Amino acid sequence: MNAVVFAVIIMLILSLLRVNVVFSLIMGALVGGLIGGLGMDGTIAAFSEGVGGGANVALSYAMLGGFAVAVSSTGLPEALVAFVLKFIGNKEEARSKKLPKALILFVILIMACFSQNVVPVHIAFIPLLIPPLLKIMNELRIDRRLTASVLTFGLVTPYMLLPVGFGQIFHEIIASNMTESGLEVAIDQVPGAMLLPAAGMLVGLIIAVFFTYRKPREYARVELPVSMKSEDHEAAYTTTGLITAGISIIAALAAQLLTDSMVFGALAGIIILYILRAVRWSEADQLLTNGMRMMAFIGFVMIAASGFASVMGATGDVATLVENSAAAIGGNKALGALLMLVVGLLVTMGIGSSFSTVPIIATIFVPLALELGFSPLATIALVGTAGALGDAGSPASDSTLGPTSGLNADGQHNHIWDTVVPTFLHYNIPVIIFGWIAAMTL
Repeated sequence: MNAVVFAVIIMLILSLLRVNVVFSLIMGALVGGLIGGLGMDGTIAAFSEGVGGGANVALSYAMLGGFAVAVSSTGLPEALVAFVLKFIGNKEEARSKKLPKALILFVILIMACFSQNVVPVHIAFIPLLIPPLLKIMNELRIDRRLTASVLTFGLVTPYMLLPVGFGQIFHEIIASNMTESGLEVAIDQVPGAMLLPAAGMLVGLIIAVFFTYRKPREYARVELPVSMKSEDHEAAYTTTGLITAGISIIAALAAQLLTDSMVFGALAGIIILYILRAVRWSEADQLLTNGMRMMAFIGFVMIAASGFASVMGATGDVATLVENSAAAIGGNKALGALLMLVVGLLVTMGIGSSFSTVPIIATIFVPLALELGFSPLATIALVGTAGALGDAGSPASDSTLGPTSGLNADGQHNHIWDTVVPTFLHYNIPVIIFGWIAAMTL
């Protein structure tokens, strides 16, 4: 069996059995490396070499976690919660007579979408916004699997469709790699080609909201850590604090855009909070440490995922997987489109990054698509959809790890069964269908 397929299956089975995701990735890499002929020494060497590639991402999320908790000390999360409470009422009885559930989910959806394009802070907003809302969500009995689905939709769909923020990066990766692979593509062609695949994400969201998770779900009223809760939403923030938070966020965003680094972006925001005395010097060390600890799990998963990807690349079986799929197609366009999408799903599920998947698959997919007679737009749809598939539903993706980091603040949300499985079922299946339709009709 192909080493990549076997490694991904091992990783997914262990994850579904509630084995720690980091351990599952390491075990998948080990088994894949041995099957791929690297041997124990070669597998360990490839994994160790790849681990370094995930260090920058891990440090980025640690810094973002510290920045998020530091910003929370200004009262910004409490202000956001108070804004929501103005519309849904402060009394539990009053909340049941309005439409608070829809409002909360709408606010979360808008924030998630904005985090990719308007204010590209990615998942850094989640530990700021979600934990303070958990008490209200528990009272309203909102199914956190639904909230995870809403968050993941907002983290994935905007970059698939819109060429701004993280979307611009994703579209540039698609256009440049396809051009290097023999098909000249302009970045302004990508949004049109990705419209149908993005519609698949919307279909999945509609199913999750109106059918799968519409029924209430009970959660225990668990007390959050002090840094994540606020009992008095009216008195927990001041105008000065909110202005300070706004300045620090703008500084962080500006630094991130100028340096193209989340690490220095978060550092700039933290420095502003120091200068404006929003964070007391005596409390800063503990505050930032708590924030880094909150995001540490994501960092470790990213490090392990980078090692996993390195081992898969060293086996050479990614190219073999694509070539074998091409051989099985036999000139059948419909089958070819489907197999290419499934291969993209497997690759992204393993490495957890749609941005990293596109360069891996474009070199093989582009010549294959041209040989089968797909149009340029159809080829863009195939490569872009195959790259994005698996970002929702991968245990190692920040699009699933981010929602879990906020929703599990009180220990009542399982990463695999409450985030990964719901997002996999609701998004990857319709995206494959709509991506296939795009490839066959464009």
